[in-house]
Amino acid sequence: MSLTSAATLATLDRTGPRRITDLAAVEGVTQPAMTALVRVMEESGLVERRGDASDKRVTLVCLTEAGASYVRTRHQAGVHAFERLIGELTGDEVEALVAALPALKHLAELESQDREGPKH
Repeated sequence: MSLTSAATLATLDRTGPRRITDLAAVEGVTQPAMTALVRVMEESGLVERRGDASDKRVTLVCLTEAGASYVRTRHQAGVHAFERLIGELTGDEVEALVAALPALKHLAELESQDREGPKH
């Protein structure tokens, strides 16, 4: 799976259903590229398109259960990789990581806000 596909699935998992135009902007690709990507992920059963109850003209891209499961599995694999690597650090290095956690959390929040853009 491409990084853009994985990032798009993660965005949908974090933010819920989105318009293709929003997803393209968040992921930094063109709308035609996102449309093609969504089509491939739809054929793979990872996403589906649904109408927007608040605006019948709008189609939203939504995660399927298979897509949500993929995101969870990928997230858990990352957690296990970090656990293993952190286990190889010295006590001082672990303390330095713990001390940096508030700043890292703030960076993640800023990045998330930047990637999500305005919500619809």
